[in-house]
This record gives sequence, C-alpha cells and structure tokens, in this order.
Amino acid sequence: MSHIAVERNRRRQMNEHLKVLRSLTPCFYIKRADQASIIGGVIDFIKELHQVLQALESKKRRKSISPSPSPKPLQLTSSIQQPDHTLLYGQENVNDLTAACCNSSVADVEAKISGSNVILKIISKRIPGQIVRIIHVLESFSFQVLNLNISSMEDTVLYSFVVQIGLECQLSVEELAVEVQKSFFHDQVYTNQM
Repeated sequence: MSHIAVERNRRRQMNEHLKVLRSLTPCFYIKRADQASIIGGVIDFIKELHQVLQALESKKRRKSISPSPSPKPLQLTSSIQQPDHTLLYGQENVNDLTAACCNSSVADVEAKISGSNVILKIISKRIPGQIVRIIHVLESFSFQVLNLNISSMEDTVLYSFVVQIGLECQLSVEELAVEVQKSFFHDQVYTNQM
C-alpha cells in the first residue's frame, strides 16, 4: 500500500470517528462542524458527564449514611501527604496536607491546594441560601473567590470553587474543609433549637 493510500484511509477513519462523536454529543456542545469544535464540544460534554457522575455517587453515599439526631460533620478523611509540609499561608508544619475531605450525610467537601489557590468541591442536597453561607465562610477566613461553577441535577448540587489564599489566612486545607462543612449545619442547629 502506498503512503498516499494509507493517509487516505487514516483520514477516512478519522472522519468516521468524528461523525460518531458528533452524533453522540448534544448539539449545543458543538458550535461548528470543524474537527477542533467537535473535539472541544465532546470534551466539554464528557466533563459535564463526569460532574453528574460525581454528584450521583455522592448522593448514593449520603443515602447510605444514616442521618443522626445531632449533627456530626467532622468525619475527616485526609489524603495525599504534602511533600514540603507547608500550610495554606506558607509556613512549615509537618502535620498539614495538600488535600482533605470532610464528609457527612448532608454534604461532601473536598479541598486541594493548587499553586497559590485552593480548589474546593462541594456536593450536597440543594439548600436555599447555602451558597451565600459558603462564600461568607470563605471570605471570613481571608479567601477570595476567583471562580465558581454550579452544576445541579434534581435535588443534588455540585459547587466548584477556585479561591485565592489571602495573606491573613491561617487555616490548613483540612481546617478549611471542616469550616465549610460546618456551614451546612447552621440551619439544622438553628431549627433544632427552636
């Protein structure tokens, strides 16, 4: 087979695969019919499907955890030991982490350091006013919200934050996850006291 025939066959296969990808992707993800737009749209669609999968898995985990009469949001699971042992605000401490999770029957909170920012993902039931409480917690500890993405499906919501670490910040990643988790129990504690 000549080089030209091999290249023609490769292009034909590529075009067939792009047609299949285009047919499997909702039309509003693909703006134009060129190859780059099709691949970009498919990537966006897969990212959204991944977020929906995370939300469904979180919902399944929350359903499997039996609700307790008193709030217990501080069930911590830490991960990824930090190699240089720096806190969010840059000082050294051997016990701190680059990533932490704080899960409860109400919400799953995950915080990860990324450069001078923190990526914060929260999956929970839809609670009116909760986003305002989360932002208030972040700002009260000297974090600045750079980006916020909200995805929802039925009664489950995924909040994805990118927050900048302020100079006055004194929290570790683990403490941040716990503080955000506490914001979900504000209403429960208040309604139980009434």
